[in-house]
Amino acid sequence: MEFLVSAGQLLSGPDGDRTPDGAVLVRGDRIVAAGPRAEVEARASAGAVRLARPEGTLLPGLIDTHVHLCFDAGPDPVTSLREADDTALLLAMADRARRMVATGVTTVRDLGDRGGLALRLRDAVASGAVSGPRVLAAGAPLTVPGGHCWFLGGEVSGEEAIRETVRRNAKDGADVIKVMATGGGLTKGGPAIWEAQFSPEELRAVVEEARAHNLPVAAHAHGADGIAAAVAAGVDTVEHCTWMGRGGFDVREDVVADIAARGIAVCPAASPGWRAFAERFGPERAEEMFARVRWMHEQGVRLISGTDAGVPGAVFDDLVSSLGFFVHLGLPPSRVVAMATADAAAAVGLGDDTGRLADGYRADLLLVDGDPLADLEALREVRAVLAGGRLVNGG
Repeated sequence: MEFLVSAGQLLSGPDGDRTPDGAVLVRGDRIVAAGPRAEVEARASAGAVRLARPEGTLLPGLIDTHVHLCFDAGPDPVTSLREADDTALLLAMADRARRMVATGVTTVRDLGDRGGLALRLRDAVASGAVSGPRVLAAGAPLTVPGGHCWFLGGEVSGEEAIRETVRRNAKDGADVIKVMATGGGLTKGGPAIWEAQFSPEELRAVVEEARAHNLPVAAHAHGADGIAAAVAAGVDTVEHCTWMGRGGFDVREDVVADIAARGIAVCPAASPGWRAFAERFGPERAEEMFARVRWMHEQGVRLISGTDAGVPGAVFDDLVSSLGFFVHLGLPPSRVVAMATADAAAAVGLGDDTGRLADGYRADLLLVDGDPLADLEALREVRAVLAGGRLVNGG
């Protein structure tokens, strides 16, 4: 299939790289030309499907680096998960994937599911049996017995069990290893959200074994001790990174400097409902947490987009609201768009394949009305989405 997609402006790369009156030519699942419309049109065949928005913007498909397709985003997703059999759960996950790709999200990183269902969904999307974004799946996240998200099946105790579980996830086809370095609010009766679940030596074992299988490691870490240990172990991304301590916040400047120096990406996993969080916890406490994210950005930490979709209130079709969190912090829309495209692609190991509109890249395209570099709300005005060269919305 060949598509010629054109718009009033083409955003081809990070931080506002734009071409007025631009176009992209797609053949199969690849971009074969991107640039000024007249030049790209000259290479299109007579039979190419043409999609045009003269007043709109064409940009790379968006990337959500932190989702949980097995959760339903309701008030008690854990109970809903545990009451659903695998058949019903997989169908629900496929529906959530369809909703995400319809909004322009063409790649997601699923950071924890049950029974390898996200792996099955990944393969169904890749085969064309299900419409959805490309899925990078972690499978069951590593956690301590009774620890955060123990009910997903990744409980481990001791270094040998850790290594064996990483090996099993790798054999099952995981794209990334997820480890719960600290507790979390979703798990009733588990370790406190600030409490470290693994020793520094155990986290090093996670990373060493993952590296042996050429897999990156994503560390869920709210507490300062867990963040520090995960960074020292050499993880690839830190999820949440809220710097919680036993009695308040415990931000460690030396660890932040190390995160920046190592190029470790941080996904704050800002929920689409982040404004409701501020109302629930109070403006002063919320602003204290938000300020930590702004400060990390100022220190050179690479921030990437992610919603934690599936946990309470984190819906699957509103990445734009999560991106609005970074505008609230003072980041320009051009930087936020880069965080959700080129930067996110690089952080999840796909920087040479997606996140940009360039020759040879995967045909992940989003066509919208308006200018998201002036107002991110333009990203809601979706007119067409191509995911891996398949037209999944619009036309």
